[in-house]
Amino acid sequence: MTLGLVACGLFFLLDAWAPPQDLPWKPLDLRQPMGWATAAKVARLEVDDRASPQQVEARTNACLTLLRQAGVQVRRGQDRDDGGFCVVRGAVRLTGGEMTPVSPSGLAMRCPLAVRHILWDRHVLQPAAREVLGSEPARIDSLGTYACRRVYGSQDQAARPSQHARANAIDVAGVRLTDGRTVSVLRDWEGKGAEGKQKAVFLRRLRDGGCRLFGNVLTPDYNAAHRDHFHLDGAARGVCLSAR
Repeated sequence: MTLGLVACGLFFLLDAWAPPQDLPWKPLDLRQPMGWATAAKVARLEVDDRASPQQVEARTNACLTLLRQAGVQVRRGQDRDDGGFCVVRGAVRLTGGEMTPVSPSGLAMRCPLAVRHILWDRHVLQPAAREVLGSEPARIDSLGTYACRRVYGSQDQAARPSQHARANAIDVAGVRLTDGRTVSVLRDWEGKGAEGKQKAVFLRRLRDGGCRLFGNVLTPDYNAAHRDHFHLDGAARGVCLSAR
């Protein structure tokens, strides 16, 4: 009895005083900083591949509402089935609002990936740009989201499907700042040039913050195929080469 009362008391203290982003039973709010429970909350938005069309729509609509409540302009995208493993369910397109614009705009992606991207933009990329480079990000340069292919574009039938085949990955090549400077994964990862060290620190901040949100974060340190971009995806588990 006493232990039960103590447990209830601790729960109410946690519920009242702990940051909501650290509590798994609190709703996800994209305006709040990332916490211990953030990644798990995003994972609840995922659509199972065996889900019915009704379940896909219900989960995707809830995800869309979450994004809109956070000031993001987003619309439902066109789902697609290109045969085999190339199936996109619950697609959305980010079109504006309180986010750093992505070029090209309106890329189709699964809604939970869009949520991860917004969290990464707001709570990793934007503060890193201010703190490391003293400027605001004006644009994220992307190499795309959807591609019907296996990992690394392999033709080997034994190779696993890429997360791009589900629009569950985004490739980021660089960032343009409001002061006109650009940061390129290809040019700046090694930290060369006049501003090379700062830009390299900035890119590693993007990688390390991404490791708290994405299943796979692949950079030039992973292999030559990623020498010019970050691969960020929403896989349930994967690889993240982080300093942490």
